[in-house]
Amino acid sequence: MSTFYDDVILKDPRSASPTRIADVALLEPKTRQLVQQIIAAAQAMGVSLMVYETYRSQARQQELFDNGATKLRSVGVHNYGLACDIVRAIRGEPSWKGDFSFLGQLAHSSGLIWGGDWGDPTIQHSFLDAVHVQRCTVARQPALFAGTWYPDDAYNPYTDDSHLLFAAAASPKPSRSKPARTAVASHPRKKS
Repeated sequence: MSTFYDDVILKDPRSASPTRIADVALLEPKTRQLVQQIIAAAQAMGVSLMVYETYRSQARQQELFDNGATKLRSVGVHNYGLACDIVRAIRGEPSWKGDFSFLGQLAHSSGLIWGGDWGDPTIQHSFLDAVHVQRCTVARQPALFAGTWYPDDAYNPYTDDSHLLFAAAASPKPSRSKPARTAVASHPRKKS
């Protein structure tokens, strides 16, 4: 089975780039459509958004990890064209300031998983990313990373088998002393 990952991402000359890529053409077409839908809906609400990062290579992920901008050493769903980071646009510049819970509502209504609750706000998550959206449940990620699954156009993470969407609820979670936050604490800033 041929996928967007095989046909486009692996053939793109930027696939090993350590630099940030915000090219929506590197989002799988259905994911791209849903991301554009979110941005349009936010604009209708008077909130200006921009796609900050789409595809991410392992080299870029390692750089972000080394600089303390992420807790994840290995690249995830960004590497497959199924995730992006969406931030506020203030005079054309990216901004992570403020509450991004509205992005969660827009993502959910568009059929994307929001990094602020990973598809289930009833679970206390140990890692949150309030500017991240993806078209893959956390439980489907191992199959995606193994190359045994890639979503088709009809895939919606919220209509996926319930055991796949909420599989994380069954595994024990480390206790947390602080409540989950929806604001982004640190993200890489544009270098001057």
